[in-house]
Amino acid sequence: MSQRTERRGIHVDQSELLCNKGCGYYGNAAWQGLCSKCWREEYQRARQKQIQEDWALAEKLQREEEAAYASIQGAQSQPQAQPQASLGTFSKFEEKKTNEKTRKVTTVKKFFSPSSRTASKKDNQEGKTPSPSISRQSSIETDRASRDFVDFLKTMQKPGREVHKHSRTFIESMANKKDLGADELSEYVQDFYQNMSERLMTHFKVSSENVERVMDEVEKYIMTRLYKSVFCPETSDDEKKDLATQKRIRALHWVDIQMLCVPVDEEIPEVSENVVKAITDVIEMDSKRVPRDKLACITRCSKHIFSAIKITKSEPASADDFLPTLIYIVLKANPPRLQSNIQYITRFCNPSRLMTGEDGYYFTNLCCAVAFIEKLDAQSLNLDPEDFERYMSGQASPRRPETDSSWPQVDPGPVVSSPALAKVYQNLELLSGLGGRQDRVLAAAQSLQSDLMTWQESVGQEVQEIMEKYPLEIRPPAPSAIDSDVENDLLPPPLTPQVFAG
Repeated sequence: MSQRTERRGIHVDQSELLCNKGCGYYGNAAWQGLCSKCWREEYQRARQKQIQEDWALAEKLQREEEAAYASIQGAQSQPQAQPQASLGTFSKFEEKKTNEKTRKVTTVKKFFSPSSRTASKKDNQEGKTPSPSISRQSSIETDRASRDFVDFLKTMQKPGREVHKHSRTFIESMANKKDLGADELSEYVQDFYQNMSERLMTHFKVSSENVERVMDEVEKYIMTRLYKSVFCPETSDDEKKDLATQKRIRALHWVDIQMLCVPVDEEIPEVSENVVKAITDVIEMDSKRVPRDKLACITRCSKHIFSAIKITKSEPASADDFLPTLIYIVLKANPPRLQSNIQYITRFCNPSRLMTGEDGYYFTNLCCAVAFIEKLDAQSLNLDPEDFERYMSGQASPRRPETDSSWPQVDPGPVVSSPALAKVYQNLELLSGLGGRQDRVLAAAQSLQSDLMTWQESVGQEVQEIMEKYPLEIRPPAPSAIDSDVENDLLPPPLTPQVFAG
């Protein structure tokens, strides 16, 4: 692996995290570097411009159609009726564009008008089809969010009843907007947030601090109920982006701490524990429904990162240390549906949380980390372009050099980036040693078997030679008395017969 000796860390100027308009709030890569406030203003201006261009195009087409019709017909009777029909068509087109222009304002503001009380009841009585999320039995989490929302609003009395009524009306109205694009759904939700907060401050004279508390509860209640219909909607390409990001992160599995210049020593137990907690938090983000809860997961992850850096360096971490470490955590975690979660927070979170505060700062850094991963190249890691392409394609790895041996080989050069990987490489080294020992044992066994066969042949040959030199002769035994082989000196004298006189 060819690698430059000069290291340059990942550095992002803090001014780059702020809105490009210079308003002082945090920007977002998904909003082209703008904050939520400036992005909405730009979006609305672009939409109005598009509507005006559509009108101009419609008028141009209308004039061309009228001129073509007049030149073809040439008669006086029919052209009098036809332009009226054409003008009627254009009037309908203009009316449709006007309705589209004012639809967003009227849909949201009607919830806060006094006449909306009877109108909403009448619409409900006329048999409006409810959404499946409302008609089906609510989940446990939805029921809990509803109970918590009602319990919170009980302390507010009349403002609480108004907030609850408008929130329920808004949820019911969103049931008819499933076919809208993600940006339009975001506009409706953000408009509701804005109108609700303005109504609380102007009509009920609620303090700004209490308004923030109320809007947090409103966001929790609304987004818990609407989660399944607005998270990764079918009209968006969020799922496609999720798959592309996951594939990209899997291809970058070989990137280690040294390549990113991450100031973290995972050999320290406390540091390793904080790294594991940070990975867990960023993965847990996908299990939350409320944008605020997803932001809380990002905030906890970031605080664990700062703790790990502080323990390693024995001093407070800087912003230049934080971003490379956050990139490393995202690469190791490969969070599920990362792009969908970022877009969900961007579209439906209370905008004040994204523009200021630690939540907005950490979320902006996460967006920068994801953007860096998508654009990561050989120069970013101080690698040779050819080596980078080989690592990305899986043909080679900076941790395992190419070898023809059937046993895994360990590269002693690079420093292992985590205790878990250190244990893996220790096991690989042990397996490599066991493989060598097995080869030696097999060679010794084969040598012993050969020696035994040679010894058996040599012994058989020697026995054969001795038998040929000294043949075995078997002689028949000579006949003898029963006691011929017994020494007579040891026997008692024979009995002498004696004669007795009778």
